[in-house]
Amino acid sequence: MMHTLFAAEALLPEGWARHVLLNWDETGRLTRVEPDSLPSSDVPRAAGPLLPGMPNLHSHAFQRGFAGLTEFRSTRADSFWSWRELMYRFALRMTPEALEAIATQLYIEMLAAGYTTVCEFHYVHHQEDGQPYADATEMMQALMRAAKATGIGMTLLPVLYQTGGFGGKPAQADQRRFLSGTDAMLRLIDRLAQQCKAAPELNARLGLAPHSLRAVPPEALRDAVAGLHALDATAPVHIHVAEQQREVEDCIAWSGQRPIAWLLDHMPVDQRWCVIHATHMVEAETLGLARSGATAGICPTTEGNLGDGFFDAERYLDAGGSWGIGSDSNASLSVTEELRLFEYGQRLLLQRRNVLASHARPQVSERMYLEAVAGGARASARAVGGLVVGQQADFVVLDGASAGLAGLPAAQALGAHIFSQRGAPDIAGVWTAGKQRIDAGRHDLAERSRNAFIAARRQLLA
Repeated sequence: MMHTLFAAEALLPEGWARHVLLNWDETGRLTRVEPDSLPSSDVPRAAGPLLPGMPNLHSHAFQRGFAGLTEFRSTRADSFWSWRELMYRFALRMTPEALEAIATQLYIEMLAAGYTTVCEFHYVHHQEDGQPYADATEMMQALMRAAKATGIGMTLLPVLYQTGGFGGKPAQADQRRFLSGTDAMLRLIDRLAQQCKAAPELNARLGLAPHSLRAVPPEALRDAVAGLHALDATAPVHIHVAEQQREVEDCIAWSGQRPIAWLLDHMPVDQRWCVIHATHMVEAETLGLARSGATAGICPTTEGNLGDGFFDAERYLDAGGSWGIGSDSNASLSVTEELRLFEYGQRLLLQRRNVLASHARPQVSERMYLEAVAGGARASARAVGGLVVGQQADFVVLDGASAGLAGLPAAQALGAHIFSQRGAPDIAGVWTAGKQRIDAGRHDLAERSRNAFIAARRQLLA
């Protein structure tokens, strides 16, 4: 059976097209994307401009449970590191049931914002005392159930975490729920793969997230990546690198190199890798990362919330670097806010406007949106790279009758959607794998999920 939608205007990888007819099959894959079509009157019409769904390449689901609750000064020099102490306290209380409730609500909110795939960078593996669950995949199963229930696509990235700092510094007591040996992590990934094979409806892609260079020693990093690619040669690898100045200084003290330089010199970084943040780079690192084929994971709302700094965007993009956006700590769940803050950060840094536009794509919103979709698809290792035959039927329909968008050509409507701070109210519907998940801002599970989330958060904060 074939499914069909007609859009007066749709954003394809080559740019805006008119009168686009989409067909997709029962598996949710696009079989036809045809501009300049004249469909029959019984074909469903999109309510406004059609956008490809946006992949979210970096999320810590459990952190949504305390989003907005750390906005007070806990020390005279409050920083990422003082925030991390509060986050660890919250992580120590997390249960599988609470995680599933939080993740379900989170994924509904992501869908409503236009995210259609999430890369879940998950590191709370064990029980509160640090002992493994009877089933080591217990917490990951909670996340997969949440993704299945809501309909969001998932790339699940179990985190390898072994040390508390560069040079094998022992882990802290409040990191005990995160710690895994390399062989144990590879066994966990293999077990998850078997579970996904036995239950294909989970629709989860698997990879590995070595947490950071400070949390995974070099030998373990090499062995883990090699072991992962022995299991699946195409599996994605995500890692936090160079988020904070102190991290850079500690890496230099340990190795004599900056973090990105060390990673590029010592690991087989290629298109399977996603380097999260990469905030603090010198020119050689920026160009080297762009040439490597890796994707830079930019998380502007979290980077702003934690005081990380600004990514070297103009140089990186000019060098052809791949990039995408993530919601990270999930303090904000807005595709438009991530894109807007990415551009605004560059404007503040360089004192210019439309920094991330290009000669080929002078509309900054169009360039940013399409490149974020392409980079997010690469990072997720899923067929979610836009409105193209063979890709998944993940798309967002803007509300062409909304006050902010009515009467605007599609290119200007996208600019208004991103830069006029409305976001979700401009969205008429969201589809993943060809099924509508959000209709006029609502998900079928919204009320039940909301109540479960509130109960779980109340219990965790008690």
